[in-house]
Amino acid sequence: MTKPKKGQKWVFGGAIEGTPADAGVVRRVLAFCDEMMCVENRFEKGAVGKLHSHPHTQITYVAEGSFEFTIGEDTHVVKKGDTLLKQNGIQHGCVCLEEGVLIDFFTPMREDFL
Repeated sequence: MTKPKKGQKWVFGGAIEGTPADAGVVRRVLAFCDEMMCVENRFEKGAVGKLHSHPHTQITYVAEGSFEFTIGEDTHVVKKGDTLLKQNGIQHGCVCLEEGVLIDFFTPMREDFL
């Protein structure tokens, strides 16, 4: 298992190791460059993505499962196929209702994930 390198053209998911992000959450940093980053997050049922904000704009694609998400003052249940936009500086977080996978895209890249 390896970790991808900045600017790597090909990132094969089966070769990328995951790291614990929070209780019940495993994060895998995938392809990235200075301007953008793709990250996979696998959640166990009941796992929590704590409310937080950051100076990155983030789009999340729900690849599997269902989640109760809060973005700013709004809370909705989202499921496979849904996407969410989280502007920089806006509080957001989630609770996993059904085991699932979120794919996050950040701009610029999250240096703190490396």
